[in-house]
Order: sequence, then structure tokens, then C-alpha cells
Amino acid sequence: MEKFSYQKISVVLAFSLLAYACSEKIKEDYQIKVSDFEPHVIALSSDEFLGRMPFTEGETLTLNYLEEEFKKIGLKPGNGDSYFQDVPMMSITSRPASQMTIKSATNEVNLKGFDDYVLWTQRTDSYLNFEDAEIIFAGYGIVAPEYGWNDYENLEVEGKIVLVMVNDPGFGSSGEDLFRGNTMTYYGRWTYKFEEAARQGALGVLIIHDTEPAGYGFNVVQNGWNSSKLYLDSRGLEKYRPVFEGWVTLPIAKQLFGMAGVNAEDVMSSAKSKEFKPLPLGLKASSSLDVEVKYAMSKNAVAMVEGTKRPNEYLIYSAHWDHLGIGKPDEKGDSIYNGALDNASGIAALMALGKAFMASKPERSVVLLAVTAEEQGLWGSAYYAENPIFPKEKTIANINIDGVNHIGKMKDVSVIGVGQSELEDLLESELQKVGRYSAPEPTPSAGYYYRSDHFNFAKIGIPALYFGTGIDHIEKGKAYGLQKQMDFTMNHYHKPSDEYVPGEWDLDAAIDEIQLYFSIGKRLVNQDVWPSWKEGSEFKAIREAYMKK
Repeated sequence: MEKFSYQKISVVLAFSLLAYACSEKIKEDYQIKVSDFEPHVIALSSDEFLGRMPFTEGETLTLNYLEEEFKKIGLKPGNGDSYFQDVPMMSITSRPASQMTIKSATNEVNLKGFDDYVLWTQRTDSYLNFEDAEIIFAGYGIVAPEYGWNDYENLEVEGKIVLVMVNDPGFGSSGEDLFRGNTMTYYGRWTYKFEEAARQGALGVLIIHDTEPAGYGFNVVQNGWNSSKLYLDSRGLEKYRPVFEGWVTLPIAKQLFGMAGVNAEDVMSSAKSKEFKPLPLGLKASSSLDVEVKYAMSKNAVAMVEGTKRPNEYLIYSAHWDHLGIGKPDEKGDSIYNGALDNASGIAALMALGKAFMASKPERSVVLLAVTAEEQGLWGSAYYAENPIFPKEKTIANINIDGVNHIGKMKDVSVIGVGQSELEDLLESELQKVGRYSAPEPTPSAGYYYRSDHFNFAKIGIPALYFGTGIDHIEKGKAYGLQKQMDFTMNHYHKPSDEYVPGEWDLDAAIDEIQLYFSIGKRLVNQDVWPSWKEGSEFKAIREAYMKK
């Protein structure tokens, strides 16, 4: 009997070791499948979901879908016993007058709304107007002490309209002596231009649209004409807002400079110098806006896989669930902005990752955060950053997904915002394992680092990684890959044609990318690592300030 017992123990031990080995193999080798990803892209980007605009039936359908799929996968609610975080917001619909009158001492023109300019407001008054408001050219509209730059120096803009240029003064330069050269800083973002004009007390602000430095055509700006824009609920907050914000086309800006009796090229070129002085144009503008405001609650969706050993330490994957809803019809009469790549693909990737981490049993907790209102100003992630469910001190990193490679297999991935955090080194390590490499984003002037939800995590010090589809196509090379990316940006970005077309998307390439997200995440949740910001990052001091306490 004793001999039998030892044999029995040996057999049991052998099976236990085999079972452990198998479980470890699953943990290491889980392969994400097309079926984990594609059905979610098909569903979320279908016409049935009405373009997934917050405050519409599309939001209700989307949130119901997310909750149902989270439960199917077996994910836990991420906010107590709820899969949602309320995000108090307001919807402001601006209806500008059909024209804006511009007067000089000797001339008068009527600009056409939509064709020549686009206006909106963040104010909640039902009617807004401005009469004979002076226009001042304020260069790039930047106040950046670290660069020794102040376009508003000695300038009083109360009651006046500031006309400013898009991007940074360094755009188009060969080096990084001026700001960061062709790499856009936050000072180059249109959101910053409006924020600074508000800080200066301007009555209104108009950005001169120029396709190359903006990174998109004026048609993208026109999507905001007579449409609602979402903001976080501002009731109870004492914060100045200009009467209006908006854009004018480059030809119209040149026309205004001509009316002012100055050479447009010379004036705009002079704005690239620290010695630039704001230029009153001797022009006065008049127009008005009708405003409708609605207050409502949008929602972030949040689910999690609880860690087996360190459940109170968190890795957050983020992606935005929203898109642009129903808007201006395209040339085919299609008015539903489906947002298949942007960003049904990112949400589908979250679902695939949730399934993968459920199978792999991570040591730290993995949070899947599907945020609202990214398209309207990164508001869902901004609200989460101000009201985090999981302590920032216990959040090891954020990995953001805003579009998944559908072009074809690439040798590279494009790192957005190179040189920010050690997460880039981890990414490079995982890429090398499969014979790939990382490269700086091909169009750093577009400022993508400030255009997606990872930015709000970075602003509160959480190391954040955001990378996109590379350009070095395995079979067809870099020129092909770059051309495909440019084609999407110019012809499909924020248009009804951003649709999922079976057979046209390279789903094997998409799965490769999601597998990469998974591989990076496994390293972060199963090893004793705390990634840091790199020297020189503007976010390093923020993180260190509260991590040392």
C-alpha cells in the first residue's frame, strides 16, 4: 500500500506540473483571433449605431452593447458594481448668422458662413452678437515662457477679435531651434489657441486654416457648422469664455490682410520671429449666433480583469467609443459618420484584449476604459483624469488605442510623441521579438500626441503610450504605407466613408497589432516594473511629486 501511495503521489504531481505548465503556456501564448475583433467592428460601425454620437440614440445603443459584451467576456464592473462612470456634460448648438460683415476704412465685404468661416461658442447665452469688433493679428497666439515667446505681450484684447495662425512657429523649419521644429507642441494645437485667447480676455478668436500645418482639410472644420459641440458641464464654474471661437480659410485671411493694406505672406512670415509684434488690421467685424444648450449625462464604460497577486495596481487600456453621429451628407448622400477605424476598431481591440487577459490571469488588474466625447475635445478622458476611479498613484500606465492597423502588415509602428516615457523602450523590446521596430510618427507636425485620450493621463502624470500604424509595409515599402495613411486622412477621416468594408481591411495586420498591445500589457502586469517618464518630459515632475509622498 505504501508503494502504491508513492506511485499515486508521483502521478498526481506529474499531472499537477503538466497542468501548471499548460496554464503557463496559455498565459504566455494566448493568440488573439479575428473572431475576437471583427464582429465588434462590424456591429459598432454599422448604420444601426447611428455614428455613436453622445446624447443621441447612438450612445444608448453603444453603451448597451458594451455592457452586454463585457458581461459575455466575463469582465467585472469597473466602477463598484457598475460598468459605467457618469460624465456630466452640456451640448451647445451654435447657429451662426449666414454672413459676417468685415469693414475697413474704405471697403466692406460679407463673408459666407460655412464656405469662408466656421463659428461656434462655449457660452450658454441664447443669443450672442458682436458689432464692429476690432480685428488684431496676433501671430500664432502663443505665450510660451520656456521658449521666450509671447505673442500677446503688451497687447490688450478685451472686446477685440484675435486672428491667429495654426500650428507652431517652427513648422516648416529644418531643425529644432524654433520650438520643436516640425514636431508640434501643445502650443500648436487649435485647442490651445482658444484657451490662450480666453485667458487673454479676447472677445473672439479666429484661426487661419492651412491644410498642411493643420493636418486636415477645411472640410473637417466645416463639420462643426450649425452642429452641437459637447463640453463638460460648466455650471458653477467662474471661467471666462470668448463670445465665439472659429476658423477662417487661408484665402479669406489673405483677403483680410489685403483689405488692411499689408502683404499676407510677409506678415505671416514675420510671425515666426520672437520679435513679432501684434498687428491691428484696422478692420471691424460684425455677426451673431443663436445658441441652444442642453445638459445631460454621458458615460464612460469601464470593465476590468482583477489581478491575481496585486489587484490594487492597475494598467489602463483606453479607447473612445464615440464618433460624429449623423451630419452633412457626402457626395453619395450618406450622412452617417460610422467611424469604423476611428474608433470602432479601438473598442473592438479592447474587447479582444479583455478576452485575452481573462484567459491569461494577470497578476495586476487590467482596466478597459471606453471613454466618451473624444471627438468633441477628449472630454471623457478629461473627466476620468479629474475623477479617477483607480488611484493615479496605483496606476502603472495607460495604453491608448485610437485606430488599429487595417492597411497591411508593417515592419514598424509609429510612436506618437517620441522620447516621453520608458513605455517606448518596452514597446521596442516587444517589437524586436517579432522582427519589427518602432519609428517616430511620420507627420509630427500634426500634433497627434495632443489629439487623443492618453494626453489626459499624461497631464496627471501617468505614463502613457500611444502608437499607430507604421508606414514600412512588409511587401510594398514606406512610400506605399505613407500614401495609404495620407489617403485615409484626406479622403475618409471624419467622413461617412470611414466604414468597415469586408475584404478591404487586412485583419491579419489588425490582429498582429492587438497582439502587440497584449504582449506589452503582459509585461506590465506580470513583472515588477513601474515605467517612468524620461528626462526632459514635461510630465516627469508631475508624477514624481505625488509618487514620493
